[in-house]
Formats: sequence, C-alpha cells, structure tokens
Amino acid sequence: MRSSPGAQSRAGHSSGWPAYAAFGVGFLFALVNVYWLLGGELGLNTLGDAVEADTRRGAPTVVAATAVKAAAAVLGLALVRPWGRLFPRLLLSAAGWTGAVVLVLYGGTLTIGQALIELGAFDVTPADPTALRGHLYLWDPWFLLWGLLLALAMVRFERATSGR
Repeated sequence: MRSSPGAQSRAGHSSGWPAYAAFGVGFLFALVNVYWLLGGELGLNTLGDAVEADTRRGAPTVVAATAVKAAAAVLGLALVRPWGRLFPRLLLSAAGWTGAVVLVLYGGTLTIGQALIELGAFDVTPADPTALRGHLYLWDPWFLLWGLLLALAMVRFERATSGR
C-alpha cells in the first residue's frame, strides 16, 4: 500500500516538504506583491520603471499576476493536503508540471541572461542597473527556486499517487 503524498517518512519528516516549501516560496512572493499594491515602497525600485509604475497604480496586470502567484502557491498545498484529492490527479499533474516548467524556464533563462549582462558578456548598458541587479540577485532566482521546488514536489506527488 502506498503512502499519501503528505505521509510521514521513517525519519519523521513529511515526505511532502518540497510541496510545502513551494507553497511558502510562492505565497511569500504573492505577499510581496500585495505589500506593494497596498502602497509599500521597500524593494519596489528593483522592478524596473514600467513594472514599478504599473504596481504603484494597481494595474490589472499586476493584480492578476498577484492572484496567479497566490493560486500557484496553493497548488503546492493541493499536492499534499487531503483536500487536494478533490481535484482529479491528471489536473493536479498537468497544472503542477506546467507551473514547474514555466517557473524554471522563466527564472532560469532570465537569471542566466542577466548574469551574462552583469559579467560583461554582452556589450549592453542596462537602462536601469538597480532593476537588473534586483532581478538578477532576487526576483528571477526566486522564480527559479520556486520552480525547482515545485518540480521536486511533482516527482514526489507522481510517485505517491501513481496507484491512485
């Protein structure tokens, strides 16, 4: 008999820790957006002028991105919590793998590209060096980490539910 995705391992740690970590990383990301949408200033200048302006005025695209981040964070919990069984396994699998691939490709590609710019591999002068560094050292690696955690959660989810 297979254990549930959130079952305890012999060591006593939840076998679903990557899913909980993916939830935590995604939820914190969404909370940062909420903070900015409510008027918070800290770190806002690291986004770049256009995104900063959209965030300050509460543009629908920023509100939607915040909602998507929150929903994607909850996906991590759906992989390991009993209420997640309300969703078809195929739906969770498709959503989880899609999210993991998008986050890894987005975060990884941007982090690598910005690192190459920062290292001088391209003869490019960034329009906003603060935004470049904000994305290079914080925002885009955060997407990458979230994607890697979600991918690991998906591997564990697939193993734990293969007989479901």
